[in-house]
Amino acid sequence: MNKPVRHISVFVGVLILALLVQATWVQFVRSDELSSHKDNKRVKIASFAQPRGNIIVGGQPITGSEETTGDYKYKRTFKDGEMYAPVTGYSSQLYGNSQLEFVNNKLLSGTDDKLFLQRTTDMLTGKKPRGGDVVTTIDPKAQEAAYKGLGKYKGAVVALDPRTGKILALASTPSYDPSVFSGNTLKDQEAYKKLEADKDKPLVNRAIKERYPPGSTFKILTAAAALEHGIVTDINAKGNAPVPYPLPLSTTKVRNDVQTDECVNGSLMAGLQWSCNNVFLDLADKLGKDKMRETAEKFGFNNKDLFIPNGTVESIYPKNLDRPQTALTGMGQGSLDSTPLQIAMMTAALANDGKLMKPYLVEELRDPNLNTLEKHKPEQMSQAVSADTAKKVQQMMENTAKNGTGKAALIDGVTVGAKTGTAQHGVNNEKLPYAWFVSYAKQADGSPVAVAVFIDPDGSGIDRDDIHGGALAGPIAKKVMEAIVKK
Repeated sequence: MNKPVRHISVFVGVLILALLVQATWVQFVRSDELSSHKDNKRVKIASFAQPRGNIIVGGQPITGSEETTGDYKYKRTFKDGEMYAPVTGYSSQLYGNSQLEFVNNKLLSGTDDKLFLQRTTDMLTGKKPRGGDVVTTIDPKAQEAAYKGLGKYKGAVVALDPRTGKILALASTPSYDPSVFSGNTLKDQEAYKKLEADKDKPLVNRAIKERYPPGSTFKILTAAAALEHGIVTDINAKGNAPVPYPLPLSTTKVRNDVQTDECVNGSLMAGLQWSCNNVFLDLADKLGKDKMRETAEKFGFNNKDLFIPNGTVESIYPKNLDRPQTALTGMGQGSLDSTPLQIAMMTAALANDGKLMKPYLVEELRDPNLNTLEKHKPEQMSQAVSADTAKKVQQMMENTAKNGTGKAALIDGVTVGAKTGTAQHGVNNEKLPYAWFVSYAKQADGSPVAVAVFIDPDGSGIDRDDIHGGALAGPIAKKVMEAIVKK
């Protein structure tokens, strides 16, 4: 072979080898990346080629699939879409998936490896393929009470089973119907763009994706911290916090919303009953930033990795606070921010004798033949405070429900603990305050439900003087608890 021919042969051989290496790289190394790429239309067509599995609430599907024309054979449908959107999220041919529809997309679309045997059997028998189902922990009566209770207000409700961490209700308003943009028509595009442009942000899940100052609901955590660290040993003993309370290292004096002599040098019991700011500012100052933050973190604050299985935003108890800022956190103000889910977790842990259970939204995953693929096992996150501390806070919350600001949540024949909250926000508090309410119901076998209700009255037309957690949010909490305890 002459030299030029030999060079050409080597060059062609190198090219062939490069092609083989590239083909191997694409087919085996990059196969998962390419198959899941957002611009791979074939994969997208395949995911809508058969009916999607369902999301189940109370034993009944709240989703479905509808046959359409075009490349995508089926599109998603939703029952009571607005009420359940914070749970399901959306599944759209144009905009992808969110919430449970995103987290469990492979199972619902039928492409999960867990369904390999099922897919093979369907192919051999000629049976029409279908995705698996996601069974939620949501109680339909509690969810309905939460959603209807919020009504015209912007807000959120989270209800938990303190004993297990089950999420019994997860509501956010204003909401949206995922069905209106589940297809890929111009009408679907217009519907989504309208929701995206809405200043009230209906696409945002306020229960787990937004943070707000918790106001006086946080006082139950401050009380728990004071008892746990020995700052207070007798909940009925008089304190030494004056009214108005002089903020440490500041000329500012903080007043109480309720004018009563019970707050002057008030006990912890009276302080919670009448929501005395001075009592909790003083306790937070005595505890200091490190002990306050340590206790908050045991209840779930500053946790960046909380999945339910949807991702949640982190609730914040800041690390670098000075004395006046630390004191303000004692009454739930200052630099403190929390999701409604976190406030429900705090309440649930206290109702469960200090034991914080990890919240979860999915009970089990099933194949199309209703066989269980995975079943959730309740998991303890922490022992936030001792059982003795938690029971003392329960005693104070139950007194607050009977004799103080939490009467709106009382249920005949059931022990109820409660705490109201009104949280300032905006520069110099120029915006309408937020309204909060937390409560739990307790029966012989423990507490089956703890609730956090958050309301943003902006745009509702309500007068500032009429914004109180007990009046606005309390009745909603009661309805949600009744839906659980009356079963």
